[in-house]
Amino acid sequence: MSGGGGEGQGGSGQELRAADSAANKREFVVNVESSSSNRHSLHLRNSAFFIPPPPLTITTGHPEERGRWETVVLAYKTLGVVFGGLVTSPLYVYPSMPLKSPTEQDYLGIYSIMFWTLTLIGVVKYTSIALKADDQGEGGTFALYSLLCRNMNIGILSSKQAQTNSSLSHSVLHGSTENKSRLGIFFERSIVARRVLLFIAMLGTCMLIGDGILTPAISVLSAMDGIRAPFPSVSKSLVEALSAGVLVVLFLLQKFGTSRVSFMFSPIMGGWTLCTPLVGIYSIIQHYPSIFKALSPHYIFRFFWRNGKEGWLLLGGTVLCITGSEALFADLGHFNRSSIQIAFLLTIYPSLVLTYAGQTAYLIKNPNDHDDGFYKFIPTTIYWPIFIIATLAAVVASQSLISATFSVIKQSVVLDYFPKIKVVHTSSNKEGEVYSPEVNYILMILCVAVILIFGDGKDIGNAFGVVVSLVMLITTILLTLVMIMIWRTPPWLVAIYFFIFFTMEGVYASAVLSKIPEGGWIPFAISFILAFIMFGWFYGRQKKIEYELTHKIDLGRLGILLSEPGIQRVPGFCFFYTNIQDGLTPILGHYIKNMKSLHRVTIFTTLRYLLVPKVAAHERIVVNKLGLEGVYGCVIQYGYADSLNLEGDDFLSQVSDSLQLCIQNCSGGVTSDHEEVQEEISTFEEAKLAGVVHIRGKTRFYIGNNCGWFERSMLAFYEFLHSNCRSALPALGVPLPQRIEVGMLYEA
Repeated sequence: MSGGGGEGQGGSGQELRAADSAANKREFVVNVESSSSNRHSLHLRNSAFFIPPPPLTITTGHPEERGRWETVVLAYKTLGVVFGGLVTSPLYVYPSMPLKSPTEQDYLGIYSIMFWTLTLIGVVKYTSIALKADDQGEGGTFALYSLLCRNMNIGILSSKQAQTNSSLSHSVLHGSTENKSRLGIFFERSIVARRVLLFIAMLGTCMLIGDGILTPAISVLSAMDGIRAPFPSVSKSLVEALSAGVLVVLFLLQKFGTSRVSFMFSPIMGGWTLCTPLVGIYSIIQHYPSIFKALSPHYIFRFFWRNGKEGWLLLGGTVLCITGSEALFADLGHFNRSSIQIAFLLTIYPSLVLTYAGQTAYLIKNPNDHDDGFYKFIPTTIYWPIFIIATLAAVVASQSLISATFSVIKQSVVLDYFPKIKVVHTSSNKEGEVYSPEVNYILMILCVAVILIFGDGKDIGNAFGVVVSLVMLITTILLTLVMIMIWRTPPWLVAIYFFIFFTMEGVYASAVLSKIPEGGWIPFAISFILAFIMFGWFYGRQKKIEYELTHKIDLGRLGILLSEPGIQRVPGFCFFYTNIQDGLTPILGHYIKNMKSLHRVTIFTTLRYLLVPKVAAHERIVVNKLGLEGVYGCVIQYGYADSLNLEGDDFLSQVSDSLQLCIQNCSGGVTSDHEEVQEEISTFEEAKLAGVVHIRGKTRFYIGNNCGWFERSMLAFYEFLHSNCRSALPALGVPLPQRIEVGMLYEA
């Protein structure tokens, strides 16, 4: 399988951050390797294959410990990345509503709905609650799922895998069963409940990616449409073409990284955030000074009492006032909690409240201008400056969801729920700041296609509403589980939270789902395709994990294999890549049986990815003895800013030094063992001179006749994905003459 090799054996060693207490005590390392056979498992000290990591000297400052000035600068940068979609929503909220002869009372009711939506969902739910539910700095629906899996034994594991993990004592992390919530115990015992939870997390991720396609399309298109008011002769097709061109330029800038892009975009967003509320205040004074009486919730009840079903359907447009709020959470990995909270509470929230108040005040006096509800309320004297700022701000709005999409895709790849893609870290000191060329260009093509095919802003708005409401609903469900199972929040508080937000977002979702025939099907189509890819990849990976756990080789089995007649220890030095947690890869047995040999010095090597910029040279390579002659274990640790190059004498000398230190430590300084130590070191040096090879596995499934149609279909799809995605083994710089790939068929 060309192009996808090494998935089972090299492993990118993606490692989630352990809890702070674990990082400090170093009692264990929570390791979620992207091609691991034991997802969400622990390396414990009593494991025969465990290599204790050295205490890292490199630290990444905790967000709350950063200086105030740095937090303020980050808050400024968030304007250019996180809040673009949210603060530019006035461009398309009123135009997306199917209003029919609206009255003053209707507009007051709509504004009241928008105010309380922004307050409850924006301020209370996301800024005050969701931002605290990060998975070691990462946000979004999949981060919530990862947080649940790391703190509870609720990942989707096969029975064999669950048995293996049971020996790893989850009580070390989570305490005894008596200390767990009843809901947590239910999820741990019910595979159906765990599968439903995984599906919900996948759906939320796919919907957010759909948001990353629709936000750029509707934001830029709505802003560029303002050119038609002073120039009626400009055709709609030209506006669509100009919008597509702007988006292409934006996507081409992504490779320079979020920091550079955000620093360039933040002044634009700052100007927009300041200008629109000032225009709103002017409009309030000119048209309807008493607009803020609509803050009373009774206007909401009167609105629905008077309009009935029509009022309910209008929620499909009203929900767009909170669009981009999920990016506020999903972009957490690019910034930190404090900076996002400061920016939202001090700038974004007041700006939106005043801007919508100004729009509504204008529309109360001009009730039939709602189809162009933004540009019509701009005074003529400042029309063009606002148009320019609006167009630039729409570009910034696109950035927020593009960055969020990069983040959630990266999380999915790390957790092994998405095929391997290229992820580039664009910052040397911020692990969450990433860029993916493949995702970037696919987003660009889809955004341009949405604009050119579905140019009507209302159709895109209908699609947008579906995404916004469903993502918020999924986040509410996952946050509720976090409150119950991890935070252990008092039940009455959980009940209040769930009732308020599930009811509000459920009503919004019911309204937007009625728009599926009118453009709402777009995000469902996108999400279905993405979910199918994620499920197909996950299904194949799970099958591969089950096979590797069933056929793994322990040290006793390896000793028996090496003692068989005809098996020779040939001269040479071999790095054999593996990432089975409690044993060795099945490919080792396949290799020994067919080659009838093993190199004199064989080092079973695992690559461990740490969430720090760089790992110090003396901490990068850790070696230990595995109890058999000439057989060692090695962990190569690297950070996201490290260049991993295993070529040349420098790497070999580091391994030699680590190995000699390990041999000397194992001898304990006993004089009688001195000769054995010298002999072992001598064997090691001779093996190096004989030649170095790097062996990794290249596996695929053998789909026999005993497989059902579903299993055959899913595994065939997985093989297609696997053969066309990137290798899980990072580019190691190993010279071609030293590479050996061992193929093996795993029987499904």
